[in-house]
Order: sequence, then C-alpha cells, then structure tokens
Amino acid sequence: MSICDRKQAWEEKAAKGLAKSPERRKEFSTTSNITMERCFTPEFDYPDYEEELGFPGDFPYTRGVQPTMYRGRFWTMRQYAGFGSAKESNERYKYLLSAGQTGLSIAFDLPTQMGYDSDAGMSLGEVGKVGVAIDSLADMEILFDGIPLDKVSTSMTINSTAAILLCMYIAVAEKQGVSADKISGTIQNDILKEYMARGTYIYPPKESMRIITDIFAYCKDHVPKWNTISISGYHIREAGSSAVQEVAFTLADGIAYVDAAIKVGLDVDEFAPRLAFFFNAHNNLFEEVAKFRAARRMWARIMKDRFGAKDPKSLMLRFHTQTAGCTLTAQQPDNNIPRVTIQALAAVLGGTQSLHTNSRDEALALPTEDSVRIALRTQQVIAYESGAADSVDPLAGSFLVESLTDQIEKAALEYIEKIDKLGGAVEAISRGFQQKEIQDSAYAYQRSIETDDLIIVGVNKFTVQEPPPKDLLRVKEAVEIGQKKSLAELKSGRDNTVVAEHLKALEAAARGTENLLPPILAAVKVYATLGEISDVFREVFGVHRETVVL
Repeated sequence: MSICDRKQAWEEKAAKGLAKSPERRKEFSTTSNITMERCFTPEFDYPDYEEELGFPGDFPYTRGVQPTMYRGRFWTMRQYAGFGSAKESNERYKYLLSAGQTGLSIAFDLPTQMGYDSDAGMSLGEVGKVGVAIDSLADMEILFDGIPLDKVSTSMTINSTAAILLCMYIAVAEKQGVSADKISGTIQNDILKEYMARGTYIYPPKESMRIITDIFAYCKDHVPKWNTISISGYHIREAGSSAVQEVAFTLADGIAYVDAAIKVGLDVDEFAPRLAFFFNAHNNLFEEVAKFRAARRMWARIMKDRFGAKDPKSLMLRFHTQTAGCTLTAQQPDNNIPRVTIQALAAVLGGTQSLHTNSRDEALALPTEDSVRIALRTQQVIAYESGAADSVDPLAGSFLVESLTDQIEKAALEYIEKIDKLGGAVEAISRGFQQKEIQDSAYAYQRSIETDDLIIVGVNKFTVQEPPPKDLLRVKEAVEIGQKKSLAELKSGRDNTVVAEHLKALEAAARGTENLLPPILAAVKVYATLGEISDVFREVFGVHRETVVL
C-alpha cells in the first residue's frame, strides 16, 4: 500500500473521532488561502515511514499522541506560579485564569518542598521565597478559595512531599463537594532526578520509591484522572545536561519507576496511562523539536518491547514543557522575550501537551504581573496567529529534523544501555554516573561561553551599560511572620490529641507495608501539618545523604 493510500485510511480513522472531539475550525488555511492539511506526508515512497514516523495518534507516536493535535484543542497554557502566602498566590492564580490561562501550575517554597513547616529552624529566611508556603490543609483551602477544582486542572511541582500535598488537594476538593474521582492534574513526584540534579530529596531512594508506588496504586483506584508522576528532564537540563542526556536520563528514570511499580504487583496497563513527562525547551529550535519527537518514539518502543504494554495509552509519551530558566539573562532582560518565544515555538512544533513560558525578569526576581502577562501572551500569539498549530507535526520530513531525531534517539539509547549495565537508574545514581555526566556537560557549556565559542546576546556580545533594575517583585519578611502566626493559631486551635493519634497511626503504617496514602489523608484532614507528617517519615525512613562526585 502506498503512503497516499495509508494516509487516506488514517484520515478516515481520524474523521471518526471528530464527532466526539471536533476541530477548532472547519477549514485551516494560510493568509494566502492555501489549504493547510491535517497532516502532510511524502508524495513519494519514504523508507520505513510507518515504522519510524507513522501518523499522528498512531504507534510509534513520533508525530504526536493525538490524530488532530492542536487542530482539535490547543495545548494547556499552564503558567507556573506561586509566592509568598496562600492568599497572595490565590490572587495571582485568579489573575492568570482571567487572562486566559487554562490550567494552574503551583510553585511551592523550599520549606514545603523539603518537608519543613514555616516555624522550623531550617525554614528561616526561605518562607514564601521561591513559591507559596503550605503548612497545612488550612493553607491549601486558602490557596484554592474560589477556584472550582472540578473545572481546573492543577499541576504541582512537588517531589519529596508529593503524597502530602496531593492528599491536601483531595481534601480541599472534598470540602468543595468534588469527589476525588472528578479532579484532574499532575504531581511531579519524580524523586530520582532530585538525587541527580536538583536536591530537594528527604528520604533514601528505596523508601522514596515506596511512597511513589503507593501513590500509583492509590490513584489507580481513587483518583483515576490524576497524572501520578511527571518524569522530569527539565531539572536535568537546568543542571547543565545536553539535549541527548535530558532524554536519556529522563527515560531511564521512567524505566525505573515502571520496574518498581511492576515489582510491587501493579499491572503495567493499570498505571502507565497516567504517567506523564516534563521537558525543557532550550534555544536550539531544531534540536529541541527533534528531541521531543525522538523521546516520544523511544518511550513507545520501550513500553511495548521492554514491558509488554498493550493499552495504546501506555505507549504514549505525554509531556509538559517549560522554557529554559537557565537561558534567561539578568543583562538586558527584555532579550529574554525572544528567547522564550523561540523555546515555546519549539515545544509547540514538537507536540507538547501543556506549556509554561518563563517571564523576562525571572533571572532577577519573581515575575511581576506585567511580565507574566507577556509570557502568557507569547503562547497565545503562537496559538492563534502563527499557524504553527494548524497542521500536525509540521516539520516532519525535513532532512535536518529527521536526521536530528534519529541521531538523538541513537545517542540517548546508548546512554540507557550504559545505565542498564550499571544496574538501572537508581544504582547508577548511587554511583554518581548521571551526576558526573551532567557536571561535565555543564562545564563544557560554560567554557564555550567564556571562550566566545557560544554567543549569548547581551552577555558576551552586544553588551550595553545598564542602570540597576527597577520595580522587581520581592517577598517581604512579613510573609514569614504572618505564616508563623497562622501556624501557631492552627496548632493551638485544633484537637491535638486527635492529631497525635493520626500521626501514631501513620508511623505504624510506615513501619509496615500498607499503602501510605489513606493514613496521610486522614492526618491531613485533622490538620496535621506537612512538617509533622514529614517528621514521622524521617524518624522511620531516615534521611538521604548526597553522593559526592568530583
């Protein structure tokens, strides 16, 4: 059968789904009234076309996980936000939703990420600084006040304390009258990349993996619309990896999570459809597009061939993208606007499911409302004005992009083979393999800037004398003072006997083998704090010490 015949068969199959999910318009065309087809294909015989590229929505998903992609619905525009108190963040979320954002993405402060309450000594000076401070269910109630959780999808960038924050979210939804099976969103819940690239781990790997697989099992039965993990290459790239390393180390982590879930008795097709990924979008437009396409194809084959997954949804690599924070410059910050535009375009051309665009001033401080609006408008201009969303996988067939896709896949698979030989991602991390590779890559990148082999506009070329920046957003000390006061009032006003009983039950569960989510949820509902719950796990599981690699 020729490619034209196969395309016609695919079009007929795609058309059957339009009754349920219609496209945005009846016809798509350019400003010159040239028709934009749903999917362009070669007019001639293309070697291994179906095996390597296929059609959108079909294995191996190189060209996208949905047959109509953005012709049916744009990606979720999910701006990452959170700072100061829950009240301040709630106001920012409502502002973003009113400006056209279509999903929430929550940033938590470091104490929340590390399992400390705002009144802990380790929290001093960090409360509300890089995200919102959440000490208890009371803060979570304020954070989502007036935001209907059955209508908004929420992503939470949280790892070590992911189970606690998810339980708080479930409890808030229930207070709104929304059952757990109706809420949708994602928790990052990717601890392995914390050990290699980011650092907000608490417990040793084995115990952390138990919490993750408990989340998989609980959500399968009780929170079916929730993405239980967002396997993150973003922070691996931010730490200095190359595009190839980002793909390789992320998918190797994914393999480790699937292995762990299967070992505790879960069937791959029970949990794999809810796995999600999180990638970085860097400056090299064509390499980034090829990276996303290669990752999709690799994951489909890994799930099918390595794990025997049969549900097509288990084979689909669905991912969120954030533009590259590490490329933002404090010098000439307005230059960050075109940088972010290129990166966002790469994500769209690469087929992302949701997208965050960084703000121009984030190299200096938390973004202002004006900067956040420009970042969101960047996505909206690409969506509504560029034509990039009118045809699926528009760069397919480019000699450059297809070659890059193949080369990235080949190099990433070589890394995965090395990690397999070391015993898998967890063992390789314990030996410092990924950490050393990332460090070497980061060093080489920085050296290329210092030697002017790589030009960063406004940094090592085209520089200007600049006045100090003005009107930056700063989190005031009053936030920490207010958070500590609210926490003290909570602890004095709750039934502390009941709290102690629930924390004791949680400790017993942690020392045993039962799923940890039910006792966490029970403790959250009586207003046990995030720090108190984390301290129970610290006592039972211990804490992880970093593997130092030189």
